[in-house]
This record gives sequence, C-alpha cells and structure tokens, in this order.
Amino acid sequence: MNDASQVYDAAVIGGGPAGLTAAIALAATGAKVALLARRVPYADNRTTALLGASTDLLERLEVWPRCRDKAAALRTMRLVDDTGRLIRAPEVRFTSDEIGLEQFGYNIDNRSLMVALEERAAGLSNLTRFDDEAATIDPQDAVVTIHTGKGEQLTARLVIGADGRQSPSREAAGIGISRRDLHQSALTFNITHSRPHNGISTEFHTAQGPCVFVPLPGNRCSVVWVSATREAERLMSLSDDELSEAAETQSHSILGRVQVEAGRNIFPLTIERPDQFASHRVALVGESAHVVPPIGAQGLNMGLRDAADIADIAGSAISLGEDPGSPAVLARYQSARRADVASRLIAIDVANRSLLSDFLPMQSLRAVGMHLLGSFGPLRRLAMREGLAPTWKRVS
Repeated sequence: MNDASQVYDAAVIGGGPAGLTAAIALAATGAKVALLARRVPYADNRTTALLGASTDLLERLEVWPRCRDKAAALRTMRLVDDTGRLIRAPEVRFTSDEIGLEQFGYNIDNRSLMVALEERAAGLSNLTRFDDEAATIDPQDAVVTIHTGKGEQLTARLVIGADGRQSPSREAAGIGISRRDLHQSALTFNITHSRPHNGISTEFHTAQGPCVFVPLPGNRCSVVWVSATREAERLMSLSDDELSEAAETQSHSILGRVQVEAGRNIFPLTIERPDQFASHRVALVGESAHVVPPIGAQGLNMGLRDAADIADIAGSAISLGEDPGSPAVLARYQSARRADVASRLIAIDVANRSLLSDFLPMQSLRAVGMHLLGSFGPLRRLAMREGLAPTWKRVS
C-alpha cells in the first residue's frame, strides 16, 4: 500500500530501465525508496545489447534470471567498412574468448527486460511504487517535496531523476544541458533470416553511419540503421517487402534471406550532456544525464552504471548515517560519473565524425586506426575491455 506520509531516503522519478534499476539497487541496500512512475505497457519492439558489467549488475539484483532465456549471447563483434570509398578500413573482429569471456554480453528485447525489472521491484518491501507522475518537484534545504499528478505529496532526502531527455527533475535542480543535433536518424526494426547468426554482431560502416545486425534468440536479429535523416525517413516509408530487400542488400546476404518483422521505429540522433550530474538533492541517471547515438551499444549500459553508482554511493552514505542528498554525497556521484560519461561521449563522437568525414586525411587516419585494432592484439584486447566497462569501474 502506498504511504506518502513518510520521508523516503530516495525517490526515483521515472520507470524506464535505468530508473527501475536504480530503485531496485538502492532498495537492495536497505534504503526506503519511492518509485514514481506510470505503469504503462512497453509499446515497441526495440532491443538492447547489455554488455558484461550490465548483466553482472542485473544478476546481483536478481533480475537477470527472470529474463535470461529471452536473450541471445554476443560472442563476436564484426566491423565492416562498407563506405565504398577509395580509402577503406580493413575488417576487424573482436571475439570474447580472446579476453577470457564466454560472451561480451546479451541482446534482449526491452519489453522482456522491463517485465523482469517490474517483477523484481514489486517484490521489495522497502520499495513503494506510486503509479503516477510528478507534477512539481521542489528541492529544499533538507528534503525534496514532490507533488504528484493525483495530488499526493512525497518527501525524500534524495531524488533520482530518471525522467528522460526532457527531464523535469533536471530542470527542478537548475541543471543546464548542452545539446548537439547530429542530423542523422536511427531506424530500428527486427528481422528473421534463413542462416544462423552464430552469435556474431555485424556492424556495416556506411558513408551515412553504421548499420548493425545484432543477434536475437533463434534466426532473428535486431537492426539499428543509422543514416542521414532524409534517408532514414525514406527507409521508414518502405513496405515490409521493400525494407526486407534493402536490409538483405545492406547485410550483403550474410544472414541469407531476410524478412522484416512487424514494428519499426525512427528517432533523431543527438548528443546531450548536462552541466552537472547532480545538484540540489537531485542526481541524474539514464537519458536525463546523457544522450548518445546508438554506436557501440553504450546508451543504456551507461545508464545502468549511473544506477549502480548512485545506489552504491547513496546506500553507503545512508549506512554511515549521512544524508544521501547532501552536497558531499552528490559530489561523490558527480566524480564517479564525470570521467566515464565524458570518455564515452568523446569516443562515440569521434567514431561517428571519422566515419562521416569526406576529408581524405581523416579517412586515412581511421583506416590506420582500424588496421591497428585488427592486427595488434594488446590494443584490440584493451579496446574490448574498455568497451565493456571503464577500467576504473571494473571489479575483479
């Protein structure tokens, strides 16, 4: 039963994967947590490639066993230069066994992941769910007061803003954001195919952006096709048969005959980063804290690291008798997230710019870089490990 009269250690606003994970992780430390999020059916068929550290976190939180059977293992990452340019990079393959892993991670449909998260959240007695949304968020000296759309009032010492790109939590904390439009869009859809994928994720680098085919259970893949916005809109407008043919052509028929499944999505790509990750008793996670294009499967994996960090830092503070929303605690979260997010944004931006560039020296540099990755084992293994999780975050 909801109890809005108590003061919560933390209130999580937003019920996407990052918000639910933050709420579960913090409740698992023993904190009193409120989750303010509408219960709505997950509407689309998008998928997420969860890299090793993310599945480890979900395993610890008793979420992963609830959805593991809906996921496909990712054992090989294959990068193919399909730009057709005079200067092209060699193909690069990353294999998980080269760094002692059975797989880099798993690809799972977001709907199954959300069901597992919701089930786990419902089983935590110190996590109170409010099926509502925030009407006002008022950070004060000692607490944050939240008025819900249904007229309830919640009070918490810390607010975790997981309320998306237009984050009201971020606005309430007075945190500014820098935003850059990439003039690209991503078309996402799922396919069935006649040949097995063998756990290989193949990313074709085109002159307009990457097109990646990521394994799903069975002879199925999810496709994320990044291109100039006008081209993405053209692809979106194709019939299923026409898009199936286009996807088969783009994949060079490596998966055999391709058939597009029902349901597709298109969204414009931006890079967004806040001026701070926390302020005025509000800590940001997920797309409230960063928006990146779907390159290198970093977006939600970064959001889950946000969730893990705020839960660890705030949970530790509470156990030591500290105020989890104090400036000192928020400064720890800021320090924990700054380098990770900055390094990912820079790497993704550079990779995207180098792919799109018509400047011959840039194309040459990219080709040399890819050649070094492909041929120099220590560099390749370092890149694989850093792609899974930052070195300073990795737990042995």
